[in-house]
Amino acid sequence: MKDFSKELTYKTSRSSGAGGQNVNKVETAVTVMWKLSDTDFFNDDEIELISTKLKNRINLEGILQLTVSESRTQLQNKKIATDRILEIVNKSLIKPKPRRATKPSKRQIEKRITAKKHLGEKKENRKFRF
Repeated sequence: MKDFSKELTYKTSRSSGAGGQNVNKVETAVTVMWKLSDTDFFNDDEIELISTKLKNRINLEGILQLTVSESRTQLQNKKIATDRILEIVNKSLIKPKPRRATKPSKRQIEKRITAKKHLGEKKENRKFRF
């Protein structure tokens, strides 16, 4: 897990929600921003992978942005935002294993066909005959 928190920039704003009268005076919501093109921690392949996986979260200037206003304190929101953006970026770097197509075994095919025949016989026995 790469820690690129030195490249993050923060912006504060007034938060909605809990806080009482304090919510109108104190800027507790934290927006963390990371410019993908200016990074020194990732190589070109990793940057391309991040940008494709997080394309819905990256704006037109190439900035990954995340706003947190869960806590009543700015410091706690800053910590949550930093942890979350690090987690999102590091998750996007994980490459899924390619799926290999497999055929069902002969035993599985045989078992499926016998189950179908058994069900068909059961339904056939329900029919009324003269």
